[in-house]
Amino acid sequence: MTDKNHCKKCGAELCQLDKALHRKLVSRGAEDFMCKSCLAEYFGTTTEHLDELAAYYKSAGCTLFD
Repeated sequence: MTDKNHCKKCGAELCQLDKALHRKLVSRGAEDFMCKSCLAEYFGTTTEHLDELAAYYKSAGCTLFD
């Protein structure tokens, strides 16, 4: 069973960045989240690329990344 503080796929503890990325890339209204590693696997990319996306969204003013 998962909760809002753990990845719904692997059970890893989530940070705010994990939740923000999930909401931006998967569903704005999400209540269950995947960690950055599982998101990278889901999208077929790297965690480094997700970090770059997060930095871009933050610099663009996306409030999910405050």
